[in-house]
Amino acid sequence: MRILIDANLPRSLADRLRRQGHVVADLRDVELQNADDECVTTLARRDHSILVTRDFDFADVRNYPPEKYDGIMVVNFPNQTSAAIVVTAIESIFAQSALLEKLPGTLMIVEPGRIRLRPGQLPQPPL
Repeated sequence: MRILIDANLPRSLADRLRRQGHVVADLRDVELQNADDECVTTLARRDHSILVTRDFDFADVRNYPPEKYDGIMVVNFPNQTSAAIVVTAIESIFAQSALLEKLPGTLMIVEPGRIRLRPGQLPQPPL
């Protein structure tokens, strides 16, 4: 899978996901750590990448309709959560093929002890 990691996640996440065989880009590595949300989503869509972020703005399906993306994963852990716990939680999700199959066109919100999935809108059949 192709994954785009937002600058608000631990640096170590990219290497851990690469070891699982994923193609990973970190916004800091392409000098876009200060990019606005539009730039981030444009890059994710262009590269057909799953966006992984702690920015809860991306959970707004009115502004970021899941069906337009290869997947949006919003990690909603308390700010005091250690980087190791956040990385391990994300890494465990990317190790589960059943979960990854559901990700394209879906918003996934990852919280301690819980994962919520919100699929995008399906096209309406013609009348």
